[in-house]
Amino acid sequence: MLTANFDRLGVARGERVLDLGCGFGRHAFEAVRRGARVVALDAGMGEVVQVRAVLAAMVDAGEVSVEGVSAGVVPGDALRLPFDDGAFDRIVASEVLEHIADDATAMAELARVLRPGGTMAVTVPRCGPEVLNWLLSDAYHDVPGGHIRIYRRSELRRRLEAAGLRATGGHHTHGLHSPYWWLRCLVGPSNDTNRAVAAYHRLLVWDIERRPLLTRVLEGLLSPIIGKSLVLYVEKPAAAHSAPSALRAIPEMSAA
Repeated sequence: MLTANFDRLGVARGERVLDLGCGFGRHAFEAVRRGARVVALDAGMGEVVQVRAVLAAMVDAGEVSVEGVSAGVVPGDALRLPFDDGAFDRIVASEVLEHIADDATAMAELARVLRPGGTMAVTVPRCGPEVLNWLLSDAYHDVPGGHIRIYRRSELRRRLEAAGLRATGGHHTHGLHSPYWWLRCLVGPSNDTNRAVAAYHRLLVWDIERRPLLTRVLEGLLSPIIGKSLVLYVEKPAAAHSAPSALRAIPEMSAA
């Protein structure tokens, strides 16, 4: 289940892609499938280990060829990215910034490692649905590593532009997910035994695995209205006489 639209982002074979705050790797996996040279970075070692394992499994299963795979998975800090200026053609920063206290520095780092002319997709929880989650449950966000702010679209755009990026468009997505989280907040975010929550979760898994027409239609109708995520696409203006720098040494995937 992707939040960013890779066609709109412009990911092409052979391009250098950073998945910042990769979590369990959904965007990194899609970039690898498209033949990109991928670096997935996350602050959590558990996520790093799992993404490495899944990438290796993709190679073993023949989902991607060894020759076509160039992927590194590394732990790192969004405030001090271990990459040279202009190291990436495309960047995905999905559901990350709302967790970072110093988001201005994180945005400046993202702008720094994006090459001139490169594009980036930034996704955050949408303001309306997120406000309702906060009102329904303090436990939804008031946890270590939880959400510390709610972005309005205009505010996110302004902050990204202050970092030297230019907004090119955006959309909302995951319309089926907002009611699920409202329900979870009503019964308690950690209450996984509630029957209604369990039934809704099965629906979401069915949607992710099967992509039936029914849920695709519902998603298309609901996302513009109550989509849980806001996605903004930005680009770094091309600069005269600038060239992308090389990535610092990152371990690449192999069949081993």
